[in-house]
Amino acid sequence: MRALCALLCLTLAGALQPGDQVAQHVIKLHRGRGAAAAHGHQWVAENCRRLSGLLRQKSTAVRKLESAAVAVRRDRSLSDAERLFQVHTLEVFQKELNESERSVFQAVLGLQRVLKGDSRDVVNMKESSRQRLEALREAAIKEEEEYVELVAAEKHQQEALKVAQDRNKTLSMLDEILEDVRKAADRLEEEIEDHVFDNNKQMKGVNVEAVLRVEEDEEDNKRKNVSRQVAESDLGLSMLIDSQNNQYVLTKPRDSTIPRADHHFIKDLVSVVMLSLPCGWLCTLIGLPPMFGYIVCGVLLGPSGLNSIQSMVQVETLGELGVFFTLFVVGLEFSPERLHKVWKISVQGSSCLSLLMVGGGLVWGQMFRLHPIQTVFISSCLSLSSTPLVSRFLSVGNRGDKDGELDYSSVLLGMLVMQDVQLGLFIAIMPTLIQVGNGDVDSALIGGLRALVLLAQVLVSFAVVLLLCWLLRSHLIGPFYRKLHTESKGNKEILVLGTTAFVFFMLTVTDFLHVSMELGCFLAGALLSSQGHMVTGEIMSCVEPIRDFLAIIFFASIGLHVFPTFVLYELTILLVLTLSLVIMKFVMAVLVLSAILPLGSRHIRWLVSAGLAQVSEFSFVLGSRARRAGIISREVYLLVLSVTTLSLLLAPVLWRAATLRYVPRIERKTST
Repeated sequence: MRALCALLCLTLAGALQPGDQVAQHVIKLHRGRGAAAAHGHQWVAENCRRLSGLLRQKSTAVRKLESAAVAVRRDRSLSDAERLFQVHTLEVFQKELNESERSVFQAVLGLQRVLKGDSRDVVNMKESSRQRLEALREAAIKEEEEYVELVAAEKHQQEALKVAQDRNKTLSMLDEILEDVRKAADRLEEEIEDHVFDNNKQMKGVNVEAVLRVEEDEEDNKRKNVSRQVAESDLGLSMLIDSQNNQYVLTKPRDSTIPRADHHFIKDLVSVVMLSLPCGWLCTLIGLPPMFGYIVCGVLLGPSGLNSIQSMVQVETLGELGVFFTLFVVGLEFSPERLHKVWKISVQGSSCLSLLMVGGGLVWGQMFRLHPIQTVFISSCLSLSSTPLVSRFLSVGNRGDKDGELDYSSVLLGMLVMQDVQLGLFIAIMPTLIQVGNGDVDSALIGGLRALVLLAQVLVSFAVVLLLCWLLRSHLIGPFYRKLHTESKGNKEILVLGTTAFVFFMLTVTDFLHVSMELGCFLAGALLSSQGHMVTGEIMSCVEPIRDFLAIIFFASIGLHVFPTFVLYELTILLVLTLSLVIMKFVMAVLVLSAILPLGSRHIRWLVSAGLAQVSEFSFVLGSRARRAGIISREVYLLVLSVTTLSLLLAPVLWRAATLRYVPRIERKTST
């Protein structure tokens, strides 16, 4: 121990030397140059003596604890529970002493490392800070383990006290029942406890971070910071905030026997629904589609407005269900016969339009000296159009084909569905783009080969999906619906549940095959529509209210990503970019459709092009992934976000102008 103490003192003295100039300069201002050196040596000697005494006391205490543990193990008068509790308590206390000693040496080594560094070397200071942060994380994990052990020791103590009380009294019948219930409850807690923290804390890539737990006082609605330890009887859902200002809510409690509800999410939904009514109503009165009002509702409640939405991720997730049911209704109105009629035009049109967008983007990228990977990514994002938005413009099925002409709504929806397939392909090849952009791929040839392999996989998956659809339509859809119809007489909830389950089944299949969840929802509706108009009408009457409600949440979630202040700051450049993009997509779509449409149906190219002249809301998701991966910068991401939003806001105006110009008055539909 003396050798260890001497080594520590030498370390302290050595650590003081590199920073001797700084320390002497500070002390010299008050005591002079000679006093600085004498004070330094006196401080080292005094603290070394104090530290030496503490280490000797620690060694003595550890020996006594070991002797006490041996004596407890040999004591036959104690019960097993009492013996386990006492030994456990002694071991925890001994571990605390050892950890405290180790912390002292780590602190001295950290001091030495800092004093040897240069105060002007920011990189070295950053590395030292990182090492201290890692040490604190390890200490936090060890402290958590010690806390868990103390909780277990407390439990053993309670067990021992319970055993002692049972010896001194005879249990009544009620006490015996409660004792059995207590043991069963203990077994239940042990079975349902996941031990997620213990199982994941040592995994690679897992970090321990400091978080703030913020709780809202229900009495005066004031927020207050509380310690990490919260009473087990507290059933409220506090919010955690990490150092990056990300906010978290509880998703799965440790005690699953007590029901909990996310009241923040409930309040957010109430706010969205209550404000969507006047916003949508006002837009209807002035002649705009109500979806515009729902987007404005999201702007008012989002981060750029009142900032009252606390569960943004949960609201957006619920809005995704609106996309699923919207595409299901589109498929329900889109019979397989009509899909078969326009599938060639849909595949050719969507593919050519995407290739033209990427080619045009590469030309612009060469002019502005952008990286090809960034250009390909941005062009691919902007080439997609919003299927939920266009489906709200249309009322498919009211206008039939006549004289061999194609229905513009069928062509438009067919191209949008194929764009959803392209979206699945783009998400599949996105990791390869990230590797190429970061330089992780050896050559462009290898990256191209990977992209081709992924393309082949997506095509095979798409073929498997089509084969599954053919099997379902031939053998299962008819008996499935007849069974649902029989069971749902007088009880529509069985029909709603069965229809929703079928939608989610197709969604799961297409997601498993890495095609597109949205495509699965569309195919589910198309398969059910093959059973006839009566089936379609009955299912539509049940699903449409659900679709409408979830669509409101979806369009409001788009407004959460609209930032009016940024748009006002860069209004000129954003308007130029948005108008240029809309005009370019419109002109490209007209050129493509003029080349692939039959002569008798080329007049519909203007309406189809107007429906495609906007950017899909999925560019939000793709842009966020690309920003996290480093493909695009923050500035480019905000530009893509703003241009997408402005194009979605401009889409109803463009569609209204196109229908007034090219659709006969008797065939016009009112936008919903």
